Amino acid sequence: MADEDDVRRIALALDDVEEIPSDGFDFRVGGRGFVWSYPDREGGRRVIRTDIAVLFVGDEAEKQALLLGEPDLFFTTPSYDGLAYVLVRLERVDAARLEELVTDAWRMRA
Repeated sequence: MADEDDVRRIALALDDVEEIPSDGFDFRVGGRGFVWSYPDREGGRRVIRTDIAVLFVGDEAEKQALLLGEPDLFFTTPSYDGLAYVLVRLERVDAARLEELVTDAWRMRA
């Protein structure tokens, strides 16, 4: 089981990463986001969910492979339709897999 501290530790260990001030976490490389906490809507207001990470995956094919292959771990919402991002349930991913996912996202954005 991973959490926002694991995301932060992994992201900040990568080269040239900048953490953007946020109520949760938000990491960029070269000005391009690769992992951040999910901005949800509850009762008409924006709520930052640090138990869910938004992760850059490169393209729609990779997104669909993750969504179909591991639906208990990955999901999406209509606001991410057509975009190369998946949402990751942090409580369902171990630290080693999270490190692989975050590092891959960073590599594609660096």
